[in-house]
Amino acid sequence: MDGIWESVTSSAPRPATGVVLAAALCAAVCVLWSPAWQRTRHLVTIAHEGAHALVATAVGRGLTGIRLHSDTSGLTVSRGRPTGPGMVATLAAGYLGPSLLGLGAALVLDTRHAAALLWGVVVLLGLLLLKIRNWYGLWSVLVCGCLVFAVTWWLSPQVQSAFAHALTAFLLLAGPRAVLELHHGRRRGQQRGSDADQLARLTGIPAALWVSLFGALTLAAVVGGALILAS
Repeated sequence: MDGIWESVTSSAPRPATGVVLAAALCAAVCVLWSPAWQRTRHLVTIAHEGAHALVATAVGRGLTGIRLHSDTSGLTVSRGRPTGPGMVATLAAGYLGPSLLGLGAALVLDTRHAAALLWGVVVLLGLLLLKIRNWYGLWSVLVCGCLVFAVTWWLSPQVQSAFAHALTAFLLLAGPRAVLELHHGRRRGQQRGSDADQLARLTGIPAALWVSLFGALTLAAVVGGALILAS
């Protein structure tokens, strides 16, 4: 425990610009190259459903469980009023979740605490694991948690920093792509039960405007995160 606490509280030197750019490039490949995205998309689903769960808990809703599926879809079920600000916040959190997590991670990296960031990810995945209600979801979260733990426990601070920058860049870039997929899916009539459609029924604001809002906020997070990491 003393070693973990020392790792969490210690700061590491800022990585070289080349390392940061290489991490961003790796993240971009994972998001923009379709064969890679088909696999890394599962990480976005974890962040998406985790954001639903976190906000549902924060607004006082009872979290029933989370399911993650092999087609990269997911479902978070909570108990409480089916309408109202709490339900709106819970639904809106999903598509914004990866970007906001990425922006928060960039702020942590700006303080040179990459190890603390990775330990935080391990803790969040551990908490999420307690609410998973299907075997595929259990396997997905467990694999991700073990990977981040292995990097944090066994690898050098320099590698931890590079990994943390790549993970942060991935979350920032993945947010807009997920929203773009939502837009294309709705145009094809394949996602009429999406978060945006549920928000439209709750608020009276058209689903297309919710998608546009998601897109604008996730792109703003990319710009903000890039400015933080480049500073």
